[in-house]
Amino acid sequence: MKKVREIINKIIFVIGAVLLIAITLTVTWQVVSRYIFNKPSIFTDELARFLLMWIGMLGTTYAFGSKSHLSMDYLHTLLKPSIVKLIRIILPILGIIFVASVMVGGGTLLTINTMQQLSPVLFIPMGYVYLILPITGVINILYLISYVVEECKERGEN
Repeated sequence: MKKVREIINKIIFVIGAVLLIAITLTVTWQVVSRYIFNKPSIFTDELARFLLMWIGMLGTTYAFGSKSHLSMDYLHTLLKPSIVKLIRIILPILGIIFVASVMVGGGTLLTINTMQQLSPVLFIPMGYVYLILPITGVINILYLISYVVEECKERGEN
């Protein structure tokens, strides 16, 4: 499971890097067209917003998958190790329920419901913009499942 998580994280990293380059070029073109050519580009603002949404969601998923997200583990120092192990199984299960209902379920409904709505400038279906929610939701669920499996394996070894 750890290898799969590392592969997914590498893919997310590459996609995020490409999107970061794209948003940098987009914003640079916006500045150049506005201040040098004195003719502002129309599409750059909207494209930069959409790219920022995708970069943000992929970035949080990457941090989640590499376990570099914010966590509060001070409470773990106060509890018995057996309770901490139980918490490390229960919290990801609760996370799976939350992510499945909000990001995957809600994100899928949002994506489907906005496929007919076109963005004002780029004229792309807004569903493509919101598609990042169920995509990252599924990836986060895979990560959470791998955390539960790893914790259960460690529990069985002890």
